[in-house]
Amino acid sequence: MRLYGFYLHTFSAAIIFYVGYLWLVPRYFVNNKQLTYLLILVAFILVTHYVATYIERTFLTDPIADAKFREAMKMLNGKDDGPKNGDLFGILSHFITSLLLSGFAIGLGLMEKLKQNEKKQKELEKEKLNSELAFLKNQVSPHFFFNTLNNIYSLIGIDGSTAQDSVLKLSKLMRYLLYESEHGETLMSHEIDFMNNYIDLMKLRLSPKVELVIDFPDNFSDFTIPPLLFVPFVENAFKHGVSHRDRSFIHLRMTIENDQINFVSENSIGKSSQTGDMQHSGIGLENVRKRLHLLFPDNHKLTIESDETIFRVNLSIKKAKV
Repeated sequence: MRLYGFYLHTFSAAIIFYVGYLWLVPRYFVNNKQLTYLLILVAFILVTHYVATYIERTFLTDPIADAKFREAMKMLNGKDDGPKNGDLFGILSHFITSLLLSGFAIGLGLMEKLKQNEKKQKELEKEKLNSELAFLKNQVSPHFFFNTLNNIYSLIGIDGSTAQDSVLKLSKLMRYLLYESEHGETLMSHEIDFMNNYIDLMKLRLSPKVELVIDFPDNFSDFTIPPLLFVPFVENAFKHGVSHRDRSFIHLRMTIENDQINFVSENSIGKSSQTGDMQHSGIGLENVRKRLHLLFPDNHKLTIESDETIFRVNLSIKKAKV
């Protein structure tokens, strides 16, 4: 009979655990209602103990066998451990066991809450990335397309062949911005093609005083990356590295070796373009930092340096984690 009583109290402890884990912890404890949680828990522990004790004494206890057991204990201990002492020990044991199980339930509940918060955070970060990408596309498009169309219009009467080629490159840029970049990732070769077409169209505005050096890889094992990742730095270089009066330069270089992408952008700083102004070009270099941090939290290194005459960007990314 005492074995059935043990099973009964074990069952009541299991009820306390599951009620705490499935109801009390998520509804009260994690919602900053710890006092309410504690009061309900203590009341529930007492109720389950007295219900279990009542069932045990009413249905699972043999009065004659119980009296003989107490008489034997009296002979061994020299005193009578009556029902009061047994009740006190039972309440204390039940209470301590229930508190331990409740603590375990709290731990599991808090872990579940942390997982939910982490999932929500990732969803918010994904939405933020999509918003920043859409903003970047809008920044690249209007001003650049307006100037490029003006340049093409000027070329039509002078060099029809170059004008036609420029229109084709412009259409490729628009196709990339409208379609390929919508999927959240693109091939590295397509990203390089986009930058080359962008640079070719920007050349239409350059004077012979601007030294332009481009070194992008042609042969490599293709892989996917987030779109428009390097464009803000290219745009920044052309926006602030070109002087129409003084000699200036733009140097863009990329290497892909093993699992590493290295991108370097260097440009002169004209008198009309100060370092402080550069921080607000395109989507802003600070926003680029945030996007890289979200995309490659532990797998990139971005260094931005400048002095009175040169602005330099060095970006390294481990492509295996892209």
